[in-house]
Amino acid sequence: MDCQIYGVLFLLTLASALPENLPVKPSNSTAQINSNSVLVALLDSHYTELSELVEKALLLQTLEEAVAKHNITIFAPRNEALERELDPEFKRFLLEPGNLKSLQNLLLFHMIPARIDSNHWPANNNNKPLHHTTLCREKIPLNGDKTVSTAKLIKSDDIVRPDGVIHGIERLLIPKSVQQDFNARRSLRATSAVLPEGAPEVDPRTHRLKKPAPPVPAGGPPALPIYDAMAPGPSLAPAPAPGPGGPHHHFDGESQVKDFIQTLLHYGGYNELADILVNLTSLATEMGRLVSEGYVLTVLAPNDEAMAKLATDQLSEPGAPEQIMYYHLIPEYQTEESMYNSVRRFGKVNYDTLRLPHKVSAEEADGSVKFGRGEGSAYLFDPDIYTDGRISVQGIDGVLFPAEESTAAPKAAPAAKIVSKLRRGKLLEVTCKMLGAVGQDYHFSSCH
Repeated sequence: MDCQIYGVLFLLTLASALPENLPVKPSNSTAQINSNSVLVALLDSHYTELSELVEKALLLQTLEEAVAKHNITIFAPRNEALERELDPEFKRFLLEPGNLKSLQNLLLFHMIPARIDSNHWPANNNNKPLHHTTLCREKIPLNGDKTVSTAKLIKSDDIVRPDGVIHGIERLLIPKSVQQDFNARRSLRATSAVLPEGAPEVDPRTHRLKKPAPPVPAGGPPALPIYDAMAPGPSLAPAPAPGPGGPHHHFDGESQVKDFIQTLLHYGGYNELADILVNLTSLATEMGRLVSEGYVLTVLAPNDEAMAKLATDQLSEPGAPEQIMYYHLIPEYQTEESMYNSVRRFGKVNYDTLRLPHKVSAEEADGSVKFGRGEGSAYLFDPDIYTDGRISVQGIDGVLFPAEESTAAPKAAPAAKIVSKLRRGKLLEVTCKMLGAVGQDYHFSSCH
C-alpha cells in the first residue's frame, strides 16, 4: 500500500517538473548551428544588405534546416547593388508585408543546396550552362565564364566554411516568379480606381435581373444618358461635387469649362451669359462634372444684346436662369459646319436639350442656321467661339424658349433694368471676384 502511494507521488512530481525541464526551441534561434557555419559567417560578413534582408524575410530557421541537411552555396550581391543600384519601386515592393513570399523566393534563388567551389565550377563546354535547382525550387544557370545567370562573379570563394561557401556577385538575381508578381502588382496600381457597383436591379415587367450595361472604352460616350448624370435641380440639391477629372482620369471638365468662359470674356459681347454661369447659377460646376464623366455639350450662347431683351418675369422666378440655360445646352458635340450641313440636308433638325422634354429646332435660313420659330427665333451669329472636342460654344443673337412658353411670354419692359438691379451692390462684387477666380483678372463692363 505504501509503495503504491509513493509511486503515485513520484509520478505527480515528475509530471509537474516536465513542462519546466523540457527545452523550448525558438523559431529563429541559431543555438544548434555551429559558430563556424556558413550561415553565421553570412550574418557577420560585409554583405550587410543581404544579411538584413535574410532577417527581414524570416529565413533563419529555413536556412538552419538547409545547412543541417547538406552544404549550400550562396551567391551574395554586393551592398551597392542592393542599396543604390536597385529600383526603388522594386525594393519597396519587396519590403511590403504582403509580399513576404516574393522576398523569400528572391533570397532563396541565390542559394543552391550543394557545395560548388571555384575549383568545381563547370567548364565552358560550347557555352552550354549547367543548371542547378535553388532553394526556391527554380533553376539557375552556371556558365563556364564564371557567371551566374546574368551576374558575374567578382569574389570567388569569398567565404569558405565546412558546410558551405559564399561567392560575391556584382548584381541581384531576380527569378521569373518574383518578376511576374512585381509586374502584376505594378500594372494593378496603374489602373484607375474601380467605381462601386450598386445592388442588382429587378425589371418590374419581367421580374428578372436587369443586365448590366456593357463596359465603355476609354474616351467613348458613357452608357447612361446625360440626364441621369445631371443634378436633380437647383431646388432639390446644392451645387454638385466636382467630377472625377484630373491626371488619372479621362477628362478634366472643370478646366475646360473655365477655358470656355475665359474665351467668352476674351471674345466680348457675352458677359451676361458668363455672369449667369459663374455667379447666378451652379451650371458651370455641373457642366464641368458632366464633361469629366465623358459627356459632350454644345452651348448656344445668347449675346449681351439678346440677354438685355429678357422680360422681368422671365428672370425673377426661382430657378428661371437655370431653366433658360438648360434649354440652350445640347447634349451633342456640334460645330457650325456640322449643324449647317444637317439643316441643308434634312431641312429641319430637332436637337435634344438638357431641359426635358423640350427640343430646339434648327433650319437653314439665309446661308446660316436659324434656331426656334417665329419671334422667338435666333440666328447663329458668332460660330465656333470655342471648340475643343468636348465643349462647343456657338453664339446666337436671341434667347430661345420652348414653343409653348415663347407664345405665352409676357411682353414686359426690357430686362436690362432687371439685370442691372441683379448686378448691383454686393452681388456685383461677388460676380467680379468669381470671374477673377476663374483664371485671370477679367471684368464685365458693368464692373468698371
